[in-house]
Amino acid sequence: MVRVGLIGFGLAGQAFHAPVIQGVEGMELACILERRGSLAQQHYPNVRVARTLDELFSDTTIRLCVVATPNDSHFELAQACLLAGRDVVVDKPFAPTWKECVELARLAAELNRLLTVYQNRRCDGDFRTVTKLVTSGTLGEVVEFESRFDRFRLETKAVWREREDYPGSGVLFDLGPHLIDQALVLFGVPDAITAKAFRQREDSQVDDAFDVCLEYPRLRAMLRARIIAFAPGPHFLLHGTKGSFLKSGMDPQEERLRSGKIPPGKNWGADWGEEPEELGGTLSLVGEPSRKIKSERGDYRDFYANVRDAIEKESPVDVTMDQALRTMRALLLARKSSAERRTVAWDEEPE
Repeated sequence: MVRVGLIGFGLAGQAFHAPVIQGVEGMELACILERRGSLAQQHYPNVRVARTLDELFSDTTIRLCVVATPNDSHFELAQACLLAGRDVVVDKPFAPTWKECVELARLAAELNRLLTVYQNRRCDGDFRTVTKLVTSGTLGEVVEFESRFDRFRLETKAVWREREDYPGSGVLFDLGPHLIDQALVLFGVPDAITAKAFRQREDSQVDDAFDVCLEYPRLRAMLRARIIAFAPGPHFLLHGTKGSFLKSGMDPQEERLRSGKIPPGKNWGADWGEEPEELGGTLSLVGEPSRKIKSERGDYRDFYANVRDAIEKESPVDVTMDQALRTMRALLLARKSSAERRTVAWDEEPE
């Protein structure tokens, strides 16, 4: 049994970590660090609540710490957990600066501790479907890839993600790590990056939309996010030498987790992460009629099941430090490209 200490109980802790950890066989949510308030106790009355890191660390049976706090605290908290002899999962983005990311990776290697970043969107059913189509060669050589996160919210909120004075705020740092990580998993590192992060809402303090282009010799991977998109575009669009694939709509897991519609206990049912067949993507191959493709089943618990096995069985961790660092390199280079209004090469120095 891997006993887990969750640090932070905001949106990330409440919706994307605590219930997922609770749903994994061989894992126990042993402690939640919530510095103020009583939400953790209300949601998880049988889980110990700590107010300080020292209180959490006092339970020496906790092997894994999960950092699910605002971005500017990721480095300090992950460093403290590593130095306390714990394995660590950090919510995306890894840390606001390249120097901090590299230092955490160095420290984890020096202390021989597991350190990984929560890239749960690898466990989306539609992304698993896209991965299968690309790796199987069904589409031939992919020459164009587009991935979009479209939402519609005209009003801004008084939260740290939307404050210009806050490190790592804005939509590029919020959604960019998901889209960039998926593209790098599919296609590897690009030659160069051209990006633009911008504001669409009149009173927005931070970027609330972005276009990021990962440039390869024959492929362009376009990654986009919009806050003002009442009629969203396709979530995935791929064109290859043998055909195309188009998928609209998002994986259903986020909505269920945000709404608290989670079955009790470890058994979430066979329909968890299943998308109705009629909502699947459309596959159009040369010489064949277009047809619907049912999405693969998604399950965010697979991320934590892999971490459990990496700790207990020394299995390879899915999100390696090399992958975490290359995702952050791409994110920081995208920000640099946007700020300097130019294309940046992959081997340029990130911020």
